[in-house]
Amino acid sequence: MDKNIYLIGFMGAGKSTVASALSELTGSPVMEMDEVIAKRAGMSIPEIFRAKGEDAFRQMETGLLRELSLEGASPAIVSCGGGAALKDENVSLMKRGGMIVLLSVKPETVLERISGDANRPVLAACKTPEDVKALMEMRLPYYEKAAHFVVAVDDRTPGEIAAEILALLS
Repeated sequence: MDKNIYLIGFMGAGKSTVASALSELTGSPVMEMDEVIAKRAGMSIPEIFRAKGEDAFRQMETGLLRELSLEGASPAIVSCGGGAALKDENVSLMKRGGMIVLLSVKPETVLERISGDANRPVLAACKTPEDVKALMEMRLPYYEKAAHFVVAVDDRTPGEIAAEILALLS
């Protein structure tokens, strides 16, 4: 693999899980953007949102994407935060550094996967499939505009999804 694979999509789409499956198939390292940002900030994502605000968090995302797109940076499978593709600068950086794959997921699947997860501050107000669907519909045009490929993830194993991504990228 000579370029990054950026996995984008809504929270709970399975970006981290699919990134691990891709890593197993390719031997490439996984970069969990939210984990790196939290580690560098010395606080969890919800703490960053509370202490510094969402804008500061989004600036941290852009800074990390800048690093990943630098010439000579080692290629990785990058699991992006759910909002990373909402900013044009981030999308430009990702496109410069590799290929962008949108993991498409149904609202019901999102709710099943993330209900009770306190580490997702943007979803705190989403309690029903309709709430999730409304936020997803707001983000979907950004995701679709950014993506080189779209892969549906509902009712599929991480291995199946990873194999499809590799087939699309070859």
